[in-house]
Amino acid sequence: MAGLLKPAAATMLVSALRREYPNLPIHVHTHDTAGTGVASMLAAAAAGADAVDTAIDSMSGMTSQPSMGAIVNALANTDRNTGIEPHEMTKLIEYWESTRFSYAAFESGQKSGSSEVYEHEMPGGQYTNLQFQSTSLGLADQRLTSLLARLSPEQVKKKYGEANQLLGDIVKVTPSSKVVGDLAQFMVTNNLDAKAVREQADSLAFPSSVVEFFQGAIGIPYGGFPEPLRTQVVKDLPTFSGRPGETLPPMDFDEIMADLKKRYEKVRGLIWLSAG
Repeated sequence: MAGLLKPAAATMLVSALRREYPNLPIHVHTHDTAGTGVASMLAAAAAGADAVDTAIDSMSGMTSQPSMGAIVNALANTDRNTGIEPHEMTKLIEYWESTRFSYAAFESGQKSGSSEVYEHEMPGGQYTNLQFQSTSLGLADQRLTSLLARLSPEQVKKKYGEANQLLGDIVKVTPSSKVVGDLAQFMVTNNLDAKAVREQADSLAFPSSVVEFFQGAIGIPYGGFPEPLRTQVVKDLPTFSGRPGETLPPMDFDEIMADLKKRYEKVRGLIWLSAG
């Protein structure tokens, strides 16, 4: 989600999956924060991926997905021709270009690719979700704004990188990426660096998402949790020893469908999938 997939890594990953699972559909998703997304998607396709995610040109690049037009044109007249005519995308490109202009105030402010993402590993959505996360954490707006104003973007990214390492350099997708963002903002608002967090962990009131992460509420990260930080954060709270979902009772889909049909006149095919 941060766009960390480099071309050589895409080749290695997809090739290994294809060798192990020759008939498995492989669908690759990445962001383009560093600017290597197009190259990585082309490498994934060459290695045997069946589909790759892109964005229409005027909405592509940076924290979005790689350019659809670039990939379509790069594969034209090859054995991986997408079948899409470049001129057929023109109206879509123009439409979304004008739409994007109308919503420019809500963008992240990033003007170009940033290879620093390989250091701090901030997912694309974190750039635009920073203020939203502040509100959800219940932080005082004026205090946060004041603190962020004194910090350069590079310092904020550095805090994110530090938070990620404190948590064990975890795989960052929703909701784990939010945990890293919450800890990073907690560090910003309390003027803490990684060393201070480790030294004061016994007395700090960490965000609930961070505590729940260390409890294992969203699963056990590869390699386990970093100690002694986990013990200091969790204290006497209960922890999960396996995948949390395994403790949930099984769902009876037939019973759910029967209940829906009793309550509603018309129930479409797979509507019960959202009934939980």
